[in-house]
Amino acid sequence: MFSKIFLIATCTALYVSVAVARERAVEFPDAKDGSVVLAADLHTHSVFSDGEVWPSIRVKEAHLDGLEVLAVTEHLEHQPHKADIPHPDRNRSYEIAEGVRADSEFDLMIINGAEVTRDMPYGHINAIFLNDANALLTEEPKQAMEAARAQGAFVFLNHPNWLPHVSDGIARLSDYHKDLIAEGLLQGIEVVNGTLDGHSEHALQIALDNNLTVMGTSDIHGLVDWTHDAGTGGHRPMTLVLASDRSEAAFKRALFEGRTVAWSYDDLLGREEHVKAVVDACLTLEAEPALRDYTVISAKIVNACPVNFTLLNQGEETFQNTGDVLNVKRDGETAVAVRTKTGKGQMVLTVDVLNAQIGFRKALTTRLVTVIPTQ
Repeated sequence: MFSKIFLIATCTALYVSVAVARERAVEFPDAKDGSVVLAADLHTHSVFSDGEVWPSIRVKEAHLDGLEVLAVTEHLEHQPHKADIPHPDRNRSYEIAEGVRADSEFDLMIINGAEVTRDMPYGHINAIFLNDANALLTEEPKQAMEAARAQGAFVFLNHPNWLPHVSDGIARLSDYHKDLIAEGLLQGIEVVNGTLDGHSEHALQIALDNNLTVMGTSDIHGLVDWTHDAGTGGHRPMTLVLASDRSEAAFKRALFEGRTVAWSYDDLLGREEHVKAVVDACLTLEAEPALRDYTVISAKIVNACPVNFTLLNQGEETFQNTGDVLNVKRDGETAVAVRTKTGKGQMVLTVDVLNAQIGFRKALTTRLVTVIPTQ
C-alpha cells in the first residue's frame, strides 16, 4: 500500500512540475507579417555587482521562463560584494553565464553588457552587445558611451522614473541625455523596470517623441520566482522584440530599428504598429453558423498568448451575453454572442485593448474580423 501511495504521489508531483513548467515558459506566436516575437530580458544582475545569486542561476531562470535572449548587465562602478568577490575583469559574469549556457545546451542567447552607474543628471545607462565591458569603466560618463559606440553596442536609459532620482516619479530627460540622443549615443529607454518603479507612461511618451526604442526589463537582483511569482502565474517584465528571424544579428537589428514592445504583468506598451502586431498575433475571432433565422451569432475570441486582455467594445455590433467590457484569458478562449445586422457575411468587432498602451494614457484600437460560416 505504501509503495502505491508513494508512486501516486511521485507521479502527481511530476505532473504538477511539468504543468508549472509549461505555464511558466512564455511563448508568443509569429506576427502576421512573418516577424518572430523574441522574449528578452536585457537588464539583470548577479553577485558580480549588487545581485543576490550566482550567474548560473540567471541562466537557468531564463531557460525556465522561456526567454530567448538574456543580457548580463552588471554595475561597473557599484560593487558592494568586491570584498568577497574581487574581480578586476568586468566581463567575468558574462563568461560564467555563457559557459553555463553552453554546457547545458540551452536554446538561449546570452549577451554581454554593463550598467554605467552615476548620479543625476547622468543616471544609470545600460550598454549591451559589448566585446569588453572594461572599456566602459571611465572617468567621464560620456567617455563610457563613446566606448560603447566604438564596440557597436546598443545603449538605453534605465528606470528614468526612479524615485531617488525624480521625487515625483515623472520620467524626464536631462540635458545630458538629450545631448546623448542628439549625438547618437543613446538608442533606447526603459518604460518598464520590474525592480524599481514598475512602468512609466511618461517614459513611453519620451520614447515616442525622441525615436527611442521601448524597453521592458526585470532589473532582477533576487530570485525571479520570489520577485515576480514565476512558475505560479507571474512572469518577469521583458522586452518583446519583433525580429526577422531568431539570429543574434536579426535581434540586434530589430532593437536598433525600435521594433519592440515592453511587457509588464498584463500591460503591453510601445509604438502603435508594434503593439498592434503583437496583439493581432495573439487574438483571433471565430464565428459559428447562424441558427434558424437568428442574427445573434455565437463566436469565440481565441487568445494564443500568455497575456490576459481587457477589451472594450467600440463597434456597432453589441453582445447578447455580456456588456461591452470583455476579459479574455491568457492561452484560452472567450465565448461571446454577437448581435449582427444580418447573421451573414463578415463579423467585425472594433475594440480598445485597455491594457495595450501606445502613448500617454492612450490605448490601442484594433479590429477582430471573421466570416460567419454558412450551414
